[in-house]
Parts: sequence; C-alpha cells; structure tokens
Amino acid sequence: MTVSVLVPSSLAREAEDKREATRKLGYVARAATIFRADRLIVFPDRDGERRYDGGFVSIVLRYAATPPYLRKEVWGKRDELEYAGVLPPLRATSQTGSESNGSGSLRQGIVTEVGPDRRVRVNCGLQHPISLTVPPKTALEEGERVTVRISSRRPVRAKLEDVPPPGYRVEQTDLSAALGREDAGVCIAASRFGEELTVGRLETLAGRIANDGMTVAFGAPERGLPDILGIEASTVSNTDDETDVEPTADPGFDLWVNTVPNQGSEVVRTEEAMFATLAPLSLRA
Repeated sequence: MTVSVLVPSSLAREAEDKREATRKLGYVARAATIFRADRLIVFPDRDGERRYDGGFVSIVLRYAATPPYLRKEVWGKRDELEYAGVLPPLRATSQTGSESNGSGSLRQGIVTEVGPDRRVRVNCGLQHPISLTVPPKTALEEGERVTVRISSRRPVRAKLEDVPPPGYRVEQTDLSAALGREDAGVCIAASRFGEELTVGRLETLAGRIANDGMTVAFGAPERGLPDILGIEASTVSNTDDETDVEPTADPGFDLWVNTVPNQGSEVVRTEEAMFATLAPLSLRA
C-alpha cells in the first residue's frame, strides 16, 4: 500500500520569517513520518506563494528526512537551512523492522561512489564510507538513498538490503500528475467544504485504502484546495454523488472530505489538518 501526501508550494506563505517557516515545515515532516507517508509531494501554487516558494519548501522537507549523521555529507551549508536547528527529530522507522530479514540493525545510507564489479561505497554514518555489493537486479547511482543492514561494527559487517529506506521521499510535480499515478489509490482532497467524515464513511474508506493505498492533498494557509484550483466551493462534491466537481477544474479527486467537522477555530493550519486527516484514514477496518 502506497501513501502519498500532497502539499502546495505556498505552504509557508503566512510565515513571518525563515525560522517560523522552517518550524512549520518540521511539523509537516513529522505528520508525514508518523503516518508512514511514502511520498511527500510538493505541487505548484505559484499564485499563492510569497517569500518562501516550492524550492524552499522542498529543500527543508528533504533535509528533515535526512538522518542527522548524513546531513553534513548531503547538504553542507545552504541559506534555506539557516534555521534547520528548529526542526524536530523524525526518527523514522523501517516498515520491515530490524529483524525481519536477519540479525542486525537497519540504517539509511547515501551512495557516494559507484565502482566496478557491482560494488558501491556508502556513507551510513560510520567512521568511513564502506564498500558494499549491490544486490542482483538493482541499479544504484551516486547520491541515491539505500538501506544498509549492519550486523557488526568491529569489524564492520554490513550488506545492502532491497527494502525502501525508512521515511518519506520528497518530489515536486503537478497535482494532476500526482493524482494520475498508477499507485495513487484513493485520491482524497482534504477541505472544509468536503463531506464530513463519519464513522460509517470511514468504515467504507478503510477497506478501499487498505487495498489500494491513498493520495491525500491539502491546501495552504488562507488558501484551500478550491482556491488553489479555482473551483467555487459550491461545486465541490464527491464522484459518487449526483453532481460532480466540474471536470475542467477537478484534477481527479475521488473524494472531498472534511475531517474537522464543526471546527472550533476559524482556521485549521495545514500541519494540523494533516494530523487530523491522516490519523483516521490510517485506521484499518
């Protein structure tokens, strides 16, 4: 099951400074990690951007997903990461568990060099990069994230595992392209104008999501998905209702869902909406 979370490039539009923008993105990264998002996709909303655009958003989210022991190697110093110290630790765990395919611990690494005879050098936070054999039918490139199983540190005994590295990966693509993926699953728009999520509705959704996975899209502060898409709120409805969102305006959502019905605050921030939405949608039937 694949879980994709979509956020707009205007995500940090209301932040007063770079520190506040970075902190906000840290909460987004936490939500994506806690609910095991495979992809965190930043889609363009250039009309809504202010000081911090999609490039800034993507870099901070990628940095947050990088283990601390690899950050200096991968990122060095960048202006976008001036306040990276305020980011909360993610501590992403592998979905397979450390003992699923043998003894030892799983660790994320970065390929630093591709050599002959199907061997690569990998930086995985040990004292020096280590040389490892590439598994059959696997092609690796310099800079690629990999999973390493370390069974001993002295002497070093390790091997590459053919499992995805823990945590999410960040992509930048159009909203319609993200919703059109073969593994997109149930495509859900989180919006206060959507249908209220009830226990009965959730029970039906849980089975579909467990089988097909899901893609969930969120709006930006003071700029929800209808505003981003140029859709009148009154036209927002679900594909199994009598009236649909106008096909020229809707990029391909299956459902518009309000996961904070009767909200007590005038505004629900994007990072708050992520926790409120991904928590019930992660439940199993």
